[in-house]
Amino acid sequence: MKSISVVIPNYNGRHLFEKYFENNYKILNALGTKIQIIIVDDASSDDSVAYLEEHYGNNVTIIRKEKNSGFSHTCNLGIQKASNDLIFLLNTDVTLEEGYFEKLYKYFELEDTFGVMGRIIGMEDDNILDAARSPRILGRKIKPSNFFYLKDSDTLTPTFYLSGAIALMDTRKLKAINGFNEMFNPYYGEDQEMSIRAWRLGWKCYYEHNAVCRHEVSASTKGHKDNYSVKRIYFRNRYYMHHLHLHGIDLNLYHMQVILSDVLPSIITLQFYKAQAYLDFLRNMNELSVKKSAFKTQMKNHKSNIGINDVIENIKMMLKYKQVVKL
Repeated sequence: MKSISVVIPNYNGRHLFEKYFENNYKILNALGTKIQIIIVDDASSDDSVAYLEEHYGNNVTIIRKEKNSGFSHTCNLGIQKASNDLIFLLNTDVTLEEGYFEKLYKYFELEDTFGVMGRIIGMEDDNILDAARSPRILGRKIKPSNFFYLKDSDTLTPTFYLSGAIALMDTRKLKAINGFNEMFNPYYGEDQEMSIRAWRLGWKCYYEHNAVCRHEVSASTKGHKDNYSVKRIYFRNRYYMHHLHLHGIDLNLYHMQVILSDVLPSIITLQFYKAQAYLDFLRNMNELSVKKSAFKTQMKNHKSNIGINDVIENIKMMLKYKQVVKL
């Protein structure tokens, strides 16, 4: 059985540790394999760290950040510290059901598995909050489909991207792609962009419907920003993702589509967050170009020439003739 390093990003999450951590801690320690628990505190202003030190002491590794910077940077610090075979990213607002990991191990018997995630349901009900997704293109915009799963539970289910809240990933591969892109700080879209890089390097992301966890919706990000700022960050990161993974005429057409369908209507309707998000994107073009060039070099080193359109086709082929249950 492969060993697991658990990476938990935290910001002002004492109340969440009190509610959910003990259950997850017991499930992890009952696995019968080597477990490393790394909690990265993103400069919390509550007493999260003191609580963990008091109740879990030497059983967890705590990394304290002096300055709040967001999800990607926080997770990357934990990823760098991880030393076991697999890395499990776990949000503080998630509680695992019994048997979660036992249903995921089989995926890592396959050489090309990057990672796998289970089904996320509500904390108080069984409504599905996250499942598999396939990519679709609207014009030149790449969007995830609605949630789905496959009727045949023995069939491997590809997913366009892994949720950063509960993803179990191959440590070597995750470190090889340098974890999350920190341009996506403070949050939103970083897990999708990282998963796209994994697919483009020839690895696969999977969804396991029978591995279940519960999620308190938005509990870990609640109160971080006002609604306007959240929307602005969300769209800025969408523009980042497309710019990083589209090329040539597809990229030019994408920007035309964004200006016509996002930016101009945003100005006309005085809902400026999309226009401001696009300006944010334009200000960071140089850094995006550096990231894009570095990944191009990495693809050459991995002898891969898979583009985003190839990823979309590959996932479609994996789902062909399968009984897809749409949610």
